[in-house]
Amino acid sequence: MSLTAGIVGLPNVGKSTLFNAITKSHVEAANYPFATIDKNVGVVKVNDERVDKLAEIVHPQKCIYNTFEFTDIAGLVKGASKGEGLGNQFLANIREVDAIVHVVRCFENKDISHVENRVDALDDVEIIELELQLADLQSVNNRLDKVEKKAKTSKDSASIMESKLLNTAKDLLEQGKPLSLMELTNEEKNILHNYHFLTMKPTIYVANIDESEVSDPHVNKEYLRLEKLADERNIPLIAISAKMEEELSSLDDEDRALFLDELNMTESGLDKIVKTSYSLLKLRTFFTVGEIEVRAWSFKEGMTAPECAGVIHTDFQKGFIRAETFAYDDMIQYGSELAIKEAGKLRLEGKDYVAKDGDVFHFRFNV
Repeated sequence: MSLTAGIVGLPNVGKSTLFNAITKSHVEAANYPFATIDKNVGVVKVNDERVDKLAEIVHPQKCIYNTFEFTDIAGLVKGASKGEGLGNQFLANIREVDAIVHVVRCFENKDISHVENRVDALDDVEIIELELQLADLQSVNNRLDKVEKKAKTSKDSASIMESKLLNTAKDLLEQGKPLSLMELTNEEKNILHNYHFLTMKPTIYVANIDESEVSDPHVNKEYLRLEKLADERNIPLIAISAKMEEELSSLDDEDRALFLDELNMTESGLDKIVKTSYSLLKLRTFFTVGEIEVRAWSFKEGMTAPECAGVIHTDFQKGFIRAETFAYDDMIQYGSELAIKEAGKLRLEGKDYVAKDGDVFHFRFNV
């Protein structure tokens, strides 16, 4: 299931360094604005210890993990919504992503310039979010007159609803508020979906702090200010050192684990970003197990068993008969599929079954 998060922020806040660490692709990360002109897309593994635990029981020939896609988007500046700093191109790139990872500079370093010549986390956030709001307002204004005329002349219910929604959106944006505050029904969400509004996208704040502060980010004053804002807006906040994460990405698993252990950390900041992005988009995981492979698959929360079967292959969904399934926790508890069956924990589920995170499926189908 292909969903992607876009990494955004002002120039020189550590976006490309973070992207290097995520993808190990080593895109340019130079000390000047717009070092990243073209968007860069990379795929990263979703580290899920459940795959490893299942493999310890099943002993497959290989393991396949879920993946998640990140897009590195060049730094925005004041006036981006009016085309400043190649802003139109970059805003268009953000419209294409499903979630936003907003990197905020919370570190001091005289050798790395700041486009505004200061370090102020909240001001940085305000600059980016204002540009996104202005871009959304422009989209609303470009469409509103046509929709209102159509609603008045045709009395079409969909046009009337769209007109009402756009006016509500305009009011919010003119108040300097994001469209994520709108409470929408599924029908209303579908109407606004094609606008790809920037301020409707789920967001994560990533505080880029100094390596010496990673084990205790609360010693960083800018992080504390950002944390308060994140709490007020109910936005996830993750503290990382992008430079340290890039160094970690070059280590093998054993050295990486030792490095994290020395910092009293159980997982890297990157793992937290990946997992939080994955969860933010309501992605969940089911598994298939066998002697050939143990594999994790992504599905959207609320999908049925046939729809999950279709994630593997469209023929599986078309010819779906039933799903033999059990919970990951049962596999850990009982130690084998045979023991699960003997304990009465193996279930036969039909077309209406809504998949749960951690389900292990064997699909039966006929095409």
